[in-house]
Amino acid sequence: MMQLVIKPGGVVRCVYAEAIDLSALGNPAISRASHVEPDEQGRWSADLSPVSGPVLGPFDHRSEALEAEQAWLEANWLGCIGRP
Repeated sequence: MMQLVIKPGGVVRCVYAEAIDLSALGNPAISRASHVEPDEQGRWSADLSPVSGPVLGPFDHRSEALEAEQAWLEANWLGCIGRP
């Protein structure tokens, strides 16, 4: 499932997935919200600094970092009109 938030002025914000063809809504401007990377021990972290967020993790599995990243974005960024 993909959540879309329509901001005042008609700007649509979402956590990118391929469930919806965003070009059907206009010309998409897609930007990175985080960096999910392994550390020296092979554990994964999600760095949400591109959207003024925290670093989540470390996690044993990349999938856990991706799930935490999506949950944080949906709870703290997706509906926040003043956030980048």
